Amino acid sequence: MSIVFVPKGQRGKAKVNQETIQQLLDENDQLVRCITEYMQKGRAVECVQYQQILHRNIVYLATIADANPDTEPLDSSLQVTSGENSSTIVNSHLDGS
Repeated sequence: MSIVFVPKGQRGKAKVNQETIQQLLDENDQLVRCITEYMQKGRAVECVQYQQILHRNIVYLATIADANPDTEPLDSSLQVTSGENSSTIVNSHLDGS
């Protein structure tokens, strides 16, 4: 079960820290890998539940980021560059640099 799921009675009581955020990022990585694997096998129907969890996690992380605008990025090697009509995220870890 996703760590984002919190029963109604406990909502708003959880403390968000670096470890929680990293767990969510790791979980999202696994979800993307799982979704990709199912899609490659032609099992798109099974992807829906994982896509919903991934969406929920991303919205939760965005909410945390919006609530803490003064925080620095977790990874200083992550740079955002903007093109003519779109933004591109360049991560030096992806290209092996």
